[in-house]
Amino acid sequence: MTEHPEHSEPCGPFGTSVTSGARLPRRQALGLIGATAGAAVGATLIPASAAEAAPASALPERSEPEGEGGHWGTVPAPVPVPLEQWFDNDGIDTAAARGGNFDGAGYTLPGEELPAGRITVDGIPYDFPSSAAGAKNNVVALGQRVDLPKGRYLSALFLAAGSYGSAAGTATAHYADGSTTTASLGGPDWYAGAAALTAAYRYKPDGTKDQHPVGIGVAELWLDPRREAVAITLPTTSRPEPKKPALHLFALTLQPAAQGRALTLRDARSTVSLLESNGAQSVEATVVNAGTVTLLAADAVSIAVDVPGARTVSAAPVTRLDPGEQARVRIGIRNRVGVAPGTRQEGRIVAKGGGRTVADTGRSLTLGVPDYRPTADSLATHQAPHWFHGAKFGIFIHWGVYSVPAWAPVGKQYAEWYWRHMQDKDNPTHAHHRDTYGEDFAYDDFIPMFTAKKFDPRAWVELFRDAGARYHVLTSKHHEGFALWDTKVSDRNSVKMGPKRDLIKELFDASRRYTPELHRALYFSMPEWFNPDLPWKGDLYPPRNPYTLEPVPYTGYASGKDFVKDYQAKQMLELIQGGYDPELLWCDIGGPNDSLNVLSEYFNHGKNRPRPREVAVNNRAGIPFHDFTTPEYTTYDNTVVAKWESSRGLDPFSYGYNAQTPDDRYMTTEEIVHSLVDIVSKNGNFLLDIGPRADGTIAEIMQTRLRETGRWLEVNGEAIYETTYWSRMAQLGEDLRFTVRQNKAFYIHSLAEPGAKLTVEAPVPIRAGDKVTMLGYRRPLTWRTSGDALVIDVPEAARRAGEHVWVFKVEWAH
Repeated sequence: MTEHPEHSEPCGPFGTSVTSGARLPRRQALGLIGATAGAAVGATLIPASAAEAAPASALPERSEPEGEGGHWGTVPAPVPVPLEQWFDNDGIDTAAARGGNFDGAGYTLPGEELPAGRITVDGIPYDFPSSAAGAKNNVVALGQRVDLPKGRYLSALFLAAGSYGSAAGTATAHYADGSTTTASLGGPDWYAGAAALTAAYRYKPDGTKDQHPVGIGVAELWLDPRREAVAITLPTTSRPEPKKPALHLFALTLQPAAQGRALTLRDARSTVSLLESNGAQSVEATVVNAGTVTLLAADAVSIAVDVPGARTVSAAPVTRLDPGEQARVRIGIRNRVGVAPGTRQEGRIVAKGGGRTVADTGRSLTLGVPDYRPTADSLATHQAPHWFHGAKFGIFIHWGVYSVPAWAPVGKQYAEWYWRHMQDKDNPTHAHHRDTYGEDFAYDDFIPMFTAKKFDPRAWVELFRDAGARYHVLTSKHHEGFALWDTKVSDRNSVKMGPKRDLIKELFDASRRYTPELHRALYFSMPEWFNPDLPWKGDLYPPRNPYTLEPVPYTGYASGKDFVKDYQAKQMLELIQGGYDPELLWCDIGGPNDSLNVLSEYFNHGKNRPRPREVAVNNRAGIPFHDFTTPEYTTYDNTVVAKWESSRGLDPFSYGYNAQTPDDRYMTTEEIVHSLVDIVSKNGNFLLDIGPRADGTIAEIMQTRLRETGRWLEVNGEAIYETTYWSRMAQLGEDLRFTVRQNKAFYIHSLAEPGAKLTVEAPVPIRAGDKVTMLGYRRPLTWRTSGDALVIDVPEAARRAGEHVWVFKVEWAH
């Protein structure tokens, strides 16, 4: 994995290194959405005195405002709100107009790359500020009160970015009746690059260009449409300065609520993904209930595509959606006879209710899935496949020569970085190696000790299945450059030396035979620390004895290659084309690369028209394009709409096996489950790492933790797999998280054991006739609304039936 030294300026996203290249696609890649304690919009609200005694079956149907029940309303246009009077930071420069300081370290966004004036992002208009010299152009969130034109709104949408990491805090919405709601408001790290507005570079303090993408994302704050909003108090983050995340807001637009039934469609686009049911091409759109009435099955809402050259074969139904809520839907289309894949055509995404059009939006659509070309624009059309969105939980496996010494200071360093740490005389690994093995024992002398003699691939994959994982990711080659397959590019591999076995082939063959339901994936380090054809850094070349500084062999090395074209790219293509067939490539580090060519081949390879195989690649392949981002040993604070995956080891701070770590320092099962629930509630996947020993055995404590996690998922997996985030909020306080199974159910996850009553002070989508249960407990639970809260009675037997996280299911009656 990537280990990150301290920087005097922002580093890449979690250590990711990218080279300069084409501008990132202008799409909403990071949008942080959250809310807490608001009114129970769409819930059944009755006086508290009556609610305390009323069983769920006695609750009345929600009364609709007069005149709303039988018609569809018109959604009012969004309202941009000027922010100039609150601007207090100059974060945008041009080559001719300097003087800004976005992040407190003197870096700024490039005005030449950004728009100005009225712009539209995902169908929402914003007033983007000027980049004129000396002009303030964003407000740093420090608790300011921003006045709003009084009105009833569904949400407030901001163009936002964080400096020195993603930044978030609690915002407060104020209403004319004196009431308030609170919500989390945050912005993505501008240095992560992929966002709604992007630039290919930023300006350094000296005015030169830093060729690294930067961006500004969309943040949406839920508002209660039943009340007239008058102001928003911004979160209190930090003033811009190095190493402290600060939230910057560039523009604000309000989405007014409509009266009655009303829908609007956002972010509609054709995709390269396929529907699992029939292999049809997926067209996606976000459906927003913009009215004041809950949409039910009786409203007969479905979303289809109307476009010359293709026909809708799978319309997307919407059978339950509360006011202000959103649902991402997938519509299946097929090209008509004679229409070639890749044909561009103007069309419309249409929402119908009761047989008539109630909302639509025009879009230019790509019909069918054409072959990918090795260009940034072509790769930008790719996205994470649906299986990856639904899988939620994977197992990472760090296994290599570093598994022999298996040493690092516990909880402080990555054990898989042993060779790199040996080079630093101030690192404890330097002294440990000298004292344990002697100064003349080279790192490559560990290779014969990497035997894998007890490696049982069937036992591995069955363990992963029993853990409840849906995919596994093996290190094909880490930064040490030792490949775990029969690569023809170098003899530095597990077939020519060490185990004398193709370890990837054995694992993948076992997975296909014994656990075919698991998806198979590979990690690949783009550079190698000590490869003489591409030294990572000047101080690592040539490979040397860290004590005498004498050169040492790079075992298995054949000299004279162009590292990128003849080594890195060819090895990646071996993995793609050589029968391993990984469904996900988990690249690391980036740096010099041929990723445009390699990834276009990856996306094209093995396609059986008209059903392309669905694969994915992360954000560390050295180019701006990616299907998902990869924070490690950390997560995001709030929902991130663009797909992401958080990884960490069972070890307190290592991916490779660290023999020094005592059992009581590994993650507990409760910590694993809490992490999984938290990550999934925010639209992430959890990639949990194990480090096998050099002989191929997996430590008993690791096996125990995985199996215990699997037992929890056997009971509660329906609230994890194939779910999505709640559009209003990811969490409420420290202990509650939420997930949604679209059109079917809503899940409340309690990270703490509940008492006799679970009170959820949030606009939970529940109404009379819905059933509440706790997963793992067979009997239905009584519930009621009290004021703005949902109250669930939790019998002692139900509390005893749960562990780690107690999951409550609101099963929607239609």
